[in-house]
Amino acid sequence: MLHFKVAGEGEPLVLIHGLFGSLENLGAVARLLSSHFKVYSVDLPNHGRSAHRTGAGLAQMAHIVWQWIEEVGIANPAIVGHSLGGKVAMEIALSHPGRVAGLVVIDIAPVAYPPRHHDVFAGLNAIEPVDLSNRAEAELLMSSHVEAAAVRSFLLKNLVKNETGFSWRMNLADIQREYPNLISENRTDAIFPAPVLFLKGGESDYIRPDHHQAIIRRFPAAQFKVIASTGHWLHAEKPELTATLIRKFLSEPPSTQSKDTY
Repeated sequence: MLHFKVAGEGEPLVLIHGLFGSLENLGAVARLLSSHFKVYSVDLPNHGRSAHRTGAGLAQMAHIVWQWIEEVGIANPAIVGHSLGGKVAMEIALSHPGRVAGLVVIDIAPVAYPPRHHDVFAGLNAIEPVDLSNRAEAELLMSSHVEAAAVRSFLLKNLVKNETGFSWRMNLADIQREYPNLISENRTDAIFPAPVLFLKGGESDYIRPDHHQAIIRRFPAAQFKVIASTGHWLHAEKPELTATLIRKFLSEPPSTQSKDTY
């Protein structure tokens, strides 16, 4: 069973976080949406407080999350996913198109991505948790590889104190082993015909014009909205606007306009 939290009442909505993250990453959006939906925030396999598994690539993660949805008894949920969570959400929708009530994909496309986390893995692997004396030591070791303090802070949320010292909460070994699989393209043999909202950070390059064909081939009723002056973590930079766009899309008839900027 995956670790999850539930808040609010109404139609079911599943929130799925991104790579190296946990359900807390979408916490602000979850709180805002919980006044309109019954929000299920879930930790992906090998992330957060969910169990560690071997071989958890993209397809297996989607299968595990769908199994959890059925075990919990969530009928016809809407699904919102950010980054890797968006890839998992798309994979679920493509695999179970008649059982997903709505889909919102935050700043990711169903394409294969070139590796872009070399520095992150180098920073994480520079740390041997059992040898740490304190968190400041871990940040110093990581700073040689990861320049941005905000990124270091985000990654080090995975470092937890236990009886013998420190350890990684996430399954770093399997995440790194499956990384090429996690950034691979989504399945190409299925279509999700219902409307889908793709939210893009205005300053992010994760969704590009040359991805449009790959999106429409799988999601022919896709809608696109751009949140200006945000990067890849638009849900953290502008949570109120992100939540409002999600709520309107899932609650109201979708616009026929292909792209809006906010």
